Amino acid sequence: MVNIPNMLSCLRLIIAPLLLYFAWNGKTTLFLIFLITALITDCLDGYIARRLNQTSELGARLDSLGDNFIYVTVPLAIWWLRPDIIQREGVWVTIVLFSYIMPVICGFLKFKQLICYHTWGAKLSAVLLSVSIILMMINGPALPFRISSLVFLLTAIEEISMTFILPAWQADVPTFIHAIRIRKKLLGN
Repeated sequence: MVNIPNMLSCLRLIIAPLLLYFAWNGKTTLFLIFLITALITDCLDGYIARRLNQTSELGARLDSLGDNFIYVTVPLAIWWLRPDIIQREGVWVTIVLFSYIMPVICGFLKFKQLICYHTWGAKLSAVLLSVSIILMMINGPALPFRISSLVFLLTAIEEISMTFILPAWQADVPTFIHAIRIRKKLLGN
């Protein structure tokens, strides 16, 4: 289905390799411009989909796929551009990577597909991590990144818990409480 939200999600799929290209070639300014563009599309696609009543399972999957492309690309790109950040913040980077990977693995193990919960915690984490990464890239403080890493860890715990309690794959489950309600409805409790 071709619509504005899906095109915005697909734009992140195109931006991800560009981020790697810019990082590999030491083009920090272009990297930051395209990273910010990717983050803006991430904020807009879901909002526009709901506003224009263009939500769909395909849209949820494209949004998650676009997010995942960016999430996988950014740490490698930062390693190339600013290895000092990765080395200095190694523990926190490890927390972020663990918090990203574990919900994905749990989702694949249970549902044999990518989870697409789009939780409120994930949205908050994405904003906090994005801002804090950009701050560090321009020599700002590391504390916001460390705090956002902990928020991301809590989000991962929530998403893993949701995966364990949901009896079937579901897209767009905002919180653990919503997952409990969905479980009760699906199981007839």
